[in-house]
Amino acid sequence: MNHDNLLEQPVRDSLERYFAELGDAPPRDILGMVIHCVERPVLEIALEKAGGNQSRAAEMLGITRSTLRKKLTAHGLRA
Repeated sequence: MNHDNLLEQPVRDSLERYFAELGDAPPRDILGMVIHCVERPVLEIALEKAGGNQSRAAEMLGITRSTLRKKLTAHGLRA
């Protein structure tokens, strides 16, 4: 089973709803919006699954611990 598809379809569905609700207004910074909306719960879940261990969470995410800390701070999460 391709696990990417588990996340891809809900994102597609959400973007379709976003565009439908946007109407005639021009979309702006869609990628930034999606990244911001997705990043916070990804960080939270990774930390939860890592038992609060930032080094393990960073490894799961494929980023450095220092990058994880910066992202946590940017999202107002405990660093």
